Amino acid sequence: MQLPWWWELGDPCAWTGQCRGTRRMSPATTGTFLLTVYTIFSKVHSDRNVYPSAGVLFVHVLEREYFKGEFPPYPKPGEISNDPITFNTNLMGYPDRPGWLRYIQRTPYSDGVLYGSPTAENVGKPTVIEITAYNRRTFETARHNLIINIMSAEDFPLPYQAEFFIKNMNVEEMLASEVLGDFLGAVKNVWQPERLNAINITSALDRGGRVPLPINDMKEGVYVMVGADVPFSSCLREVENPQNQLRCSQEMEPVITCDKKFRTQFYIDWCKISLVDKTKQVSTYQEVIRGEGILPDGGEYKPPSDSLKSRDYYTDFLITLAVPSAVALVLFLILAYIMCCRREGVEKRNMQTPDIQLVHHSAIQKSTKELRDMSKNREIAWPLSTLPVFHPVTGEIIPPLHADNYESTNMPLMQTQQNLPHQTQIPQQQTTGKWYP
Repeated sequence: MQLPWWWELGDPCAWTGQCRGTRRMSPATTGTFLLTVYTIFSKVHSDRNVYPSAGVLFVHVLEREYFKGEFPPYPKPGEISNDPITFNTNLMGYPDRPGWLRYIQRTPYSDGVLYGSPTAENVGKPTVIEITAYNRRTFETARHNLIINIMSAEDFPLPYQAEFFIKNMNVEEMLASEVLGDFLGAVKNVWQPERLNAINITSALDRGGRVPLPINDMKEGVYVMVGADVPFSSCLREVENPQNQLRCSQEMEPVITCDKKFRTQFYIDWCKISLVDKTKQVSTYQEVIRGEGILPDGGEYKPPSDSLKSRDYYTDFLITLAVPSAVALVLFLILAYIMCCRREGVEKRNMQTPDIQLVHHSAIQKSTKELRDMSKNREIAWPLSTLPVFHPVTGEIIPPLHADNYESTNMPLMQTQQNLPHQTQIPQQQTTGKWYP
């Protein structure tokens, strides 16, 4: 299936599985030669079939305008409905898509895109993709099926493959038919092949790139792999010379003569270009030699029969509990012996304590006991240590303030000078007259 290298998304894509769009000439193209491109673009359609080729880029656009017809228009009359719509895609019966198929949608107000490069292992196996559209305003859903029938390509894979890194593009921008066609036209002018295919497109974020800052209209970058049937041109080989390799190691741009043919629209990082010549690749497959580390092929797995011998776990249960319990019991007995049977006692402690320390401790203990007894019975006589012994003026011995049978509970907390005997009178100042003793 050979298609024109310039095509546009039109009605033929919407009703068929292939693009048979119009043919144009690239601005960078000076001749009238044609380029065979196997990239298949298609628009969304309910339960439709598409026929991509293995090893060739496949792009399927999920248009919001088409799915708007699935949801009833609830806005007021005269208003244009612009509901946010998102898509969920998965392989029928599975939660995710096949490994080769990717999906991207920037915002709920932009179209979704399914893209990828089918592998040769999926040739002849219909792949049913469930597409579920969600209306984020009304919370309604619509589901369509996309049946992908992967066909084999006669010239797959192409022997010469080159991967370019475009710095000023995002993946959804590069997937547009016009932009991808312009890039393939520029590559054709540089490479001059008879057949040129877009093999795969990968976002730089999928290769470990960093999310760009939202300044100066910075882009994520995209890797575009193309294949051709002729060897690489001298311009593409210029990046391999020592001078350009040195400039790349110093993070400087290499000098490429054909860069001006891309610069008008695409900023290519020539230090990240990858040239693969599959005609020179040596097969790394090695025959497996069976040895001691490889088991012989035993055929199909045969599970054991249901008549298995029952196992007694009583012994294991006892061992599991008995051993920790015995260890815990031994540790408990040792701790009890240390705490209870190894005490020195009061007599041994007193024998090792100096006599003066024992006397001091005994005096403190007696005073403490006396204070505790006083707090229990307030009718006993005051301790002698609290009574005055000598008169503060004359120096004579003062008898006790009260007899032993004096009731202290009736005693006021603060006594006046008249109530206290044997106390020197302090002269009082009169309002008029003289001082009197």
